[in-house]
Amino acid sequence: MATVTGGGAQPGLAECAPVAAEAPAHPPASVLNDAGDLLRALAAPVRIAIVLQLRAADRCVHELVDALDVAQPLISQHLRVLKTAGVVQGERRGREVVYRLADDHLAHIVVDAVAHVQEGK
Repeated sequence: MATVTGGGAQPGLAECAPVAAEAPAHPPASVLNDAGDLLRALAAPVRIAIVLQLRAADRCVHELVDALDVAQPLISQHLRVLKTAGVVQGERRGREVVYRLADDHLAHIVVDAVAHVQEGK
């Protein structure tokens, strides 16, 4: 069993190297809070599934209901959360609203999270 000696280091953990003189500053607290809000908006399985569906194509509510086998009121509620968080945008076309992702970065976050989980199984 390997041991680490020195100033109170935890067993098995090497000491951290000194921080470089020009380490990048972390974003302001407001940016970190907004990022946390965004991640919380993506943190429901149905919302993850909606993002994956919208990554493939723009969809209206009834298409999401059919694809995900989730009740229409629940899809609408999740879309409201995603819209408030700026994840999706809706555009009225006649009697329907067609939803699309506001930004490709968001799809990458979700796809990477799903891929990460699948790698561990």
